[in-house]
Amino acid sequence: MRELKLLLIAAIGIGLVVGVISNVSPYLSCAPPSTPVTRVLIVDNSLSRPIYSPARHWEPHLGEVHADVVHIPGDEPIPSLADYTHVIISGSTASFLDPPDWVSAEVQLVREAADLGLALLGSCFGHQMLAYALSGSEYVRRAESPEVGWIAVEVTTEDELFEGLPNPWHAFAWHYDEVVNPPEPWRVIGSSSSTAVHVMRYGDAPIWGLQSHPETRPGSAKLLLLLTKVFRDWRSAEIHAALQQDPEDDRIIAIVMERFLKAGPRL
Repeated sequence: MRELKLLLIAAIGIGLVVGVISNVSPYLSCAPPSTPVTRVLIVDNSLSRPIYSPARHWEPHLGEVHADVVHIPGDEPIPSLADYTHVIISGSTASFLDPPDWVSAEVQLVREAADLGLALLGSCFGHQMLAYALSGSEYVRRAESPEVGWIAVEVTTEDELFEGLPNPWHAFAWHYDEVVNPPEPWRVIGSSSSTAVHVMRYGDAPIWGLQSHPETRPGSAKLLLLLTKVFRDWRSAEIHAALQQDPEDDRIIAIVMERFLKAGPRL
C-alpha cells in the first residue's frame, strides 16, 4: 500500500512538472524569431546574352538581397512565384508589334505576380510588358520618336519611389516601342521630351514601369552600344549618335531600388 501511495504521488508530481514545462516552454525557446525575407526574381528577356546580360546590370543594386534569374526566351522553367516577394522584368530587343511565342508565358507570370500582390518593376521592354499584360496589346506601339542615349525624365506626379530625387533626372534609354495612353488604374508619373509615358504605376499597387535603363551604368551602356553596332547594326545612326554623346546620369537607381525592395510582401 505504501508503495502504491508513493507511485501515485510521483505520478502527480511528474504531471505537475510536465504541465508547468509545457506552459512556459514557448517563452524559453532559444531559437531566434523569424526575420521577414525579401527574395527577387529577375526575368531576363535578352535575345543575345553574350552582348546583353540584364542580371549583371541589376544585381549590384540589390545589396545582400537574394535574387534568382529566369531566362524565358531560352525556355527556362518559371519557378513558383510563391518563393518570391519582388519581380524585376528586364529589357529586350524583342518587340510587342511582333511578339515571339515566349511572350505569352511571361504575360501569365506578370498577371500571377500582380494577383499575388508581389512588387514588380519593369524596365524598357519590361515596362511595356506590364502595360501589355495587365491592360492589353493596344497600349504598346512603335515610338514616334525612338530614344537611344541619355535622356531627361521629368517626374510630373508624386510617388514614393522618386520623392526627393533630382527633377528632371537623367538616365540611359534605348527603345523603339513605347507605352501609349495606359488606362486606369495606371498613373503616369514621368515623361521625357519625346516619350509621354516614361514612368508609370499601377494605381497604388507596388507595380512600376520605367521606360529607361537607370540600372545600366554609363560605361556598360557605351559597351552595349558599341557591341550592338559592331555585331548587329553597323549603320544605325541612333547608335552612332549615342556613342558620341557625353553621358549624363544622376544614378537614381540606388534610392529607387532601396525603396522598391521595401515595397510589397515578405516571406
